[in-house]
Amino acid sequence: MEASPTLLLLLLLLLVIVLYLIVSTGKYYWRNTSVPKTYPVIGCIISFYSNRNRLLDWYTELLNESLSGTVVIRRLAARRTVVTANPSNVEYILKTNFDNYPKGKPFTDILGDFLGNGIFNVDGNLWLRQRRLATHDFTPKSLRYYVTVLRNEVDHELLPFLDAAAAGGSKQQQVPFDLHELLRRFFFNVVCIVFLGIDDDRCCLDPSSPVSDFDRAFQTASAVSAGRGSAPLSFVWKLKRLVGFGSEKELRNAVREVHRCVDDIIREKKRKTTTNHEYDFLSRLIAAGESDETVRDMVISIVMAGRDTTSAVTTRLFWFITTGRMKETEHDLVNEIRSVKELTGGGLGFDYGTLKKLSLLKACLCEVMRLYPPVPWDSKHALSDDRLPDGTEVRAGDRVTYFPYGMGRMEELWGEDWDDFKPNRWLVDNKTCRLVLKKVNPFMFPVFQAGPRVCLGEEMAYVQMKYVVASILDRFVIEPIPADKPVFVPMLTAHMAGGMQVRVRRRDPSR
Repeated sequence: MEASPTLLLLLLLLLVIVLYLIVSTGKYYWRNTSVPKTYPVIGCIISFYSNRNRLLDWYTELLNESLSGTVVIRRLAARRTVVTANPSNVEYILKTNFDNYPKGKPFTDILGDFLGNGIFNVDGNLWLRQRRLATHDFTPKSLRYYVTVLRNEVDHELLPFLDAAAAGGSKQQQVPFDLHELLRRFFFNVVCIVFLGIDDDRCCLDPSSPVSDFDRAFQTASAVSAGRGSAPLSFVWKLKRLVGFGSEKELRNAVREVHRCVDDIIREKKRKTTTNHEYDFLSRLIAAGESDETVRDMVISIVMAGRDTTSAVTTRLFWFITTGRMKETEHDLVNEIRSVKELTGGGLGFDYGTLKKLSLLKACLCEVMRLYPPVPWDSKHALSDDRLPDGTEVRAGDRVTYFPYGMGRMEELWGEDWDDFKPNRWLVDNKTCRLVLKKVNPFMFPVFQAGPRVCLGEEMAYVQMKYVVASILDRFVIEPIPADKPVFVPMLTAHMAGGMQVRVRRRDPSR
């Protein structure tokens, strides 16, 4: 049934009136010890609503005010939420007392319509079984195969597109395009080849070409699902879902389209009489006897993780090193890339071994993810009462959120210069005068999680980002078209709102 917009407006108006009466009649009190301002009944709903469009920075400000690096958020009609940027707490949640902090039903309800029973949205035996199936795709042997796929896609798709965009040499002849969209489409194609075994229905790299129905639906489903998690009043989206209204109607239609497209992929894979199950993840899922629904949900999770995170990080890196402030870093990166490339014979690209030698490039990627993590926050739900290492009490059912975005902005963790883009904070000189990466506490930098649920694809993510960035910087100079600083949007995976408009020109081979 369709809900009456008038009815919903009346309900919201009634809520506003109740909140106004509570505040205006003075029937509240300020808890001097609480951050943020918290009142009886309504909790901090007023502050939360006022900051609903800047929750990442609001949480960061609150955590900087907290002596323990942890705050407790209490708001009307929502679970008590513990938000922490304290590495000791993060280790305790993700490792020491892992069993007490699963995703939990409240989390899976928020994302269940979109991610279903995929690996990122389940706990227990179902999560463990999917993780074991996925482990095969992240061995050194698989990563070496992955590099050959990258080389082929870069040489035959990505670089030719950039060559065409740089044709002519003069700025008037260079074709501007959205670098973020280009990389997002590129990584989507790579995911389809490696994990789904699809090589004949690739996404067009040209950012000016229309996105597919699948892509459009995927982005809509991701955005609406993320909005559920940050909604000031959760019962609003639940009511909208119940009656099929507004954004929840959009989500329902988008998920239906995503399911249709993925189901078609699965059916086509089943029709093929192939025995190479060991080469792509989708074939192995089917061969393992997983249900169609489980296979579909796993495919959706893999596409989301493999496409959106890496494209966002690499785009932000290009933004840092090409906006005029980091020209020296760009020069040093090009020198490192070319010296490493010589180890493979100059014109043969990179292999898995030589990619590991790109220490400065990896340090730059780490620095990007410190400031702009692809997953800016992640939540668990406590099974039983507990106490975190900093003394914060946790109650059964509490939402417990560790906060990589805020952790990257803590002076206590990164020093007074935390706001500066400084790749050298990740490097040390060894006795051979070669820069090597420092070992950093993973619970201080949990961008790939840590503990039992640490991301299986961490090494693969670095491989693909290093290969793509190195290939582009070796051949081209990226020139951003002047614009405002791109906004960091925290959906299921964060991205740069509006993309990054650029032109490219060929780099002098001698520089």
